[in-house]
Amino acid sequence: MDIAIIGGGAAGFFAAISAKENYPEARVVIFEKSKEILTKVKISGGGRCNLTNACASVKELSEAYPRGGNALKKAFGTFNNQHTMHWFESRGVPLMVQDDQCVFPLSQNSQSVIDCFLEQTRKLKIELALEQGIKSIKKVGDKLQLGFVGGKLPAAAFDKVIVTIGGSQHREGLAWLEKLNHKIEEPAPSLFSFKVPDEAVTELMGVVVDNALVGVQGTKLKAEGPLLITHWGFSGPAILTLSSLGARVLSEKDYNFKLQVNWTDVRNNDEVVVALNSLIDEHPQKLLANLRPYALPERLWLYLLEKTGLQPAKKWAEIGKTGLNRLVNTLTNDVYAVKGRTQFRDEFVTCGGVSLESIDLNTMQSRVCENLYFAGEVMDIDGITGGFNFQAAWTTAFIAAKLN
Repeated sequence: MDIAIIGGGAAGFFAAISAKENYPEARVVIFEKSKEILTKVKISGGGRCNLTNACASVKELSEAYPRGGNALKKAFGTFNNQHTMHWFESRGVPLMVQDDQCVFPLSQNSQSVIDCFLEQTRKLKIELALEQGIKSIKKVGDKLQLGFVGGKLPAAAFDKVIVTIGGSQHREGLAWLEKLNHKIEEPAPSLFSFKVPDEAVTELMGVVVDNALVGVQGTKLKAEGPLLITHWGFSGPAILTLSSLGARVLSEKDYNFKLQVNWTDVRNNDEVVVALNSLIDEHPQKLLANLRPYALPERLWLYLLEKTGLQPAKKWAEIGKTGLNRLVNTLTNDVYAVKGRTQFRDEFVTCGGVSLESIDLNTMQSRVCENLYFAGEVMDIDGITGGFNFQAAWTTAFIAAKLN
């Protein structure tokens, strides 16, 4: 048996290794269009590689995917985050789990993951063909014939082909699959930070709020978590999660919208009023500058006071009802004009790709082309930040490589 893996990324290597373990006598070849392999693995998590997430249940795991979560529920019964951790540790990559449940190599270096994959491919005698882009797939008898870009290689036939090319930023990159009658969902960025070029808040670059609630004005989109203020705008897990949840909506808005920020992460404004009144009752003579609610960073608190029109030297007892109402509004419904996005370079992800309608998710086989399979981000599956996108890659690659 001859098996082709199209794409030398995370899903591609995982599919190749799994296929060779399932079909020991088979010839398995990874075709990669560029000179580089495992590029996203190398830079993911700031070079540490966030392999998966240690969340406790399949339900919680599947809820981390704005697109494809329901489809993955059954797949996670076959191969989930616990299987992933065992897979890597049993192959010589010790892991560690952070407080936020993100899972990294104990070495804190993505090279440990890359070395593991390369060692397994050498051990299993998996072939690697670089600078071999695929331009076409044709059905020839019971086999699939691959046509290569530039004619560097003659067309070659394979018994099984697994497509793991990752996310495509443009629909044109999926045209060769669309020609086979696969339905294509329009690609769009899915993990990115927000630019607010006209907002003074960027002067607070480097400030982190541990728990904030963010939303897109005029929609039901909301996310919470740590928020980072940058020199261009907003980033951090809360923003990246919101960008993932709203990938389609924000693309349609051309990344021009109003961002609502609740710096307290308290959803009920009445509770904030009560909390601030308690501060006034307990510390009436304290200066606003010296007593920060919700443990807000000092620079941010002073900025919010200025935005509210309250002098830092004013005492808490002197702000009055009007001042209190303005402060509550600023703390819970601060609004910023977003004008554009930035690429999240460590973990760029797209939504869209080959529609799940075109794939049998029990096997990851194409519904329109027998013996053609899919794994990873080429499918219309994407998750929020935190190791979930790699987990989808491992799961779908494992299933695509199973015995028929």
